[in-house]
Amino acid sequence: MTAYVFPGQGAQFPGMGADLYEKSPEAKDLFHQANDILGFSITDTMFQGSAEDLKETKVTQPAVFLHSVILSKVLGDNFKPDMVAGHSLGEFSALVANGVLSFQDGLKLVSQRAQAMQKACEIKPSTMAAVLGLEDEMVESVCSETEGIVVAANYNCPGQLVISGEYNAVERACENLKERGAKRAMILPVGGAFHSPLMEPARKDLAAAIENTKFSDPICPVYQNVSTFAVNDPEEIKKNLVFQLTAPVKWTQSVQNMIKDGAKEFIEVGPGKVLQGLVKKIDRGMETSSAGI
Repeated sequence: MTAYVFPGQGAQFPGMGADLYEKSPEAKDLFHQANDILGFSITDTMFQGSAEDLKETKVTQPAVFLHSVILSKVLGDNFKPDMVAGHSLGEFSALVANGVLSFQDGLKLVSQRAQAMQKACEIKPSTMAAVLGLEDEMVESVCSETEGIVVAANYNCPGQLVISGEYNAVERACENLKERGAKRAMILPVGGAFHSPLMEPARKDLAAAIENTKFSDPICPVYQNVSTFAVNDPEEIKKNLVFQLTAPVKWTQSVQNMIKDGAKEFIEVGPGKVLQGLVKKIDRGMETSSAGI
């Protein structure tokens, strides 16, 4: 069985998507639609902008989403998933590629998500940190003992967990984690505490938009960040998506469940190769590749 996986924020790079635009009339049309929906020329930033330009929140999330989704559309009959999953933002790409959301609705939700997250980040100084070389349970325990809001946010692969919360609490947790034997505990260059209780204002903003969007039956099961198991019911998919912003990304558990359910190959659809690396760390024998045209 073939699993298609979709990357999240951080996978962007200057020039992303330009090859798709040049090679495919369908891609060109979808990029033009995206410019109209967003109300600005995201293609200019994606194709000609700098790495710094691509870091702007209103650009980053739609850019990664567009690269993934348009690539999946251009693959045509070669895109034959038995199961899909996306890392954080990538879950929206997976849902469009999987027929749950239309291209237009998916892009609108991603744009609203980016703006809602940006707004939530401005309310309180917050951040995330990568923790390497400790058991998940140890990281969870240190977070719970640390004063202030700090939680486990991204279970990326065994021995790699990202924590998220108030700036001072994350700093304190990093010091405590180093004392407990973490190889590294480093603050990440992100705008705020994604996948933590501090994203509650963004979750509320996005929940209304998700509730008012049509969700269709998927063409194959989706393994969502919140639940980690195969989901086919549009209402359940919708519910999990609402809670995604404040809940942790359980990537390790999702990949393990996909393998348990028969995945033999993981194909990454979108910029970069981060997810292929994580899959290999979860199961060294798994076959991985990048989708291409």
